[in-house]
Amino acid sequence: MLRRGGELDGARVLGPRTLKFMAQNHLPGGQDLASVALGSFSETRYEGVGFGLGFSVTVDPVRAQVPSSAGEYGWGGMASTAFWIDPVLDLTLIFMTQIVPSSTYNFRGQLRAILNGAVVG
Repeated sequence: MLRRGGELDGARVLGPRTLKFMAQNHLPGGQDLASVALGSFSETRYEGVGFGLGFSVTVDPVRAQVPSSAGEYGWGGMASTAFWIDPVLDLTLIFMTQIVPSSTYNFRGQLRAILNGAVVG
């Protein structure tokens, strides 16, 4: 539904403008999470990543040091689960696992590198 602009199986769940608004960085002054975070147990980087209404948003892929597109959004859970949607590549990933804490191993970074390295086009 998120990748399809708010539509699921032909039914409108969210308006496209609402989803676009949700997937923008809403941190004050356009800051990234590294500027406002108090600390983390996650293996994911906060540099170049903002926060929208419900998920993280890649603002600057170079600063985030992960292969991604600007505007990609998603979230990860404590047990290393993750999802992200890349509207530029029209790609959705859902990764389910149970590794606690998520900083045990950099699954997300490696998965992102493998997936983006396999995309043609």
